Amino acid sequence: MRFELPEDKKLVHETRIPIRWGDMDAMGHVNNTVYFRYLEIVRVEWLDSLGHPPSPDGQGPVIVNAFCNFHRPLAYPGEILAKHYVSNPGRSSFDTWITLERLDEPAVIYASGGATTVWQDGLASACLRVRPCHRSC
Repeated sequence: MRFELPEDKKLVHETRIPIRWGDMDAMGHVNNTVYFRYLEIVRVEWLDSLGHPPSPDGQGPVIVNAFCNFHRPLAYPGEILAKHYVSNPGRSSFDTWITLERLDEPAVIYASGGATTVWQDGLASACLRVRPCHRSC
């Protein structure tokens, strides 16, 4: 099963991530679980840049689903350009989309993924309205 990224999305953040030797598995490529870590890195960086880092004791984002399409294997050494997009801002959620490409192969997508993010009050375990800065994305 493959999930496709929508055409209607807005680029909101980019970051570079080094591929570490320890990211690889016995098959000689980056382990599939590490791709989800790469997606998390760029998503949290974006939220930090907005002044809303994840906070288990306060208000913040919770991922309610996540996926990753593995298009080509990544391997050490190298550096990834992660591009973060958002779409579909609703009352209490928004969708995030991320593409991963190698810096030495611009525009060649190695992986693409996404997540639905809900804004919640961690102490009350209740969904909240999406903040205006996320809705305007």
